[in-house]
Amino acid sequence: MQSLWMLFASFMFAIMGVCVKLASDLYSTSEIVMYRGIIGMIVMSCTILYQGGSFKTTMPGQHLWRGVVGVIALWLWFYAIAILPLATAMTLNYMAPIWIAVILLAGGWWKGMQQVEWPLVAAIAMSFVGVTLLLQPVFETDQLSGAITALISGMLSALAYLQVRKLGLLGEPEYRVVFYFSVVNFLAGVIGHVASAGGGPVVWHAHTSAYGIGLLAAIGLCATMAQMAMTRAYRLGKTLVVANLQYTGIVFSSFWGVVIFGDLFDWHGWTGIGIILASGIAATYYNTRNTARGAAIARTDPIASEV
Repeated sequence: MQSLWMLFASFMFAIMGVCVKLASDLYSTSEIVMYRGIIGMIVMSCTILYQGGSFKTTMPGQHLWRGVVGVIALWLWFYAIAILPLATAMTLNYMAPIWIAVILLAGGWWKGMQQVEWPLVAAIAMSFVGVTLLLQPVFETDQLSGAITALISGMLSALAYLQVRKLGLLGEPEYRVVFYFSVVNFLAGVIGHVASAGGGPVVWHAHTSAYGIGLLAAIGLCATMAQMAMTRAYRLGKTLVVANLQYTGIVFSSFWGVVIFGDLFDWHGWTGIGIILASGIAATYYNTRNTARGAAIARTDPIASEV
């Protein structure tokens, strides 16, 4: 039953995506990132104080690197959500496990430490077939920049996940990882918004309605709850079940995209989403079940299934 926390996390990430897309009509991406950070900081500060935890860390450099890479990925993802159909942006971001597999395969090949793992190579190759099908309508519109942005976001998310794994193996508790990531979100949002003014007056969008404030609050709360639920699922649930349940986020996003935004796909788009989903599950299964690394760290690493 603990594995079902991942189902809740995926649902919350999908709701966050909906709110980001709606809020993009009212606020800039930098402002959304900033407010997401503020709410995350507040929630995690209360959690740490309530649990009697500590804000002190002996790994500030590791947190900074995770935060910088993660916030760039988040920023690009939010930007892509504003431009692309919700299911497209979410699916491309969910390719992070595929990019992790690419990074690990390339690193092992470069160091001569492992042979080519053909089942994993096949899963990676099929995922890019899925991307081609999914993005076929995009190539015919002015959304190509959003598609490229979403792909880059997924790549950077892979690097962020690897850094989170490293922090976990070094013994850093999850609540500090989430808290300091929220801090970097806040700082990056402020700096980015000031920089976008180009030396001129910095203009912040006014909170003219409860609707806008509610969207910002929902983004921060959903993101924070999703992160904590995901961590709990990996810590207490069955790793393989949890890892596969994360892909329900694609299903949730597709549903909300159709119902709320009227997103329509032809057979190319739905086939592409299905292939990417299946390839991600296959890569996750292979890494988790058929490698000594996956077996060794599955019980202690919240993202073991992805590396």
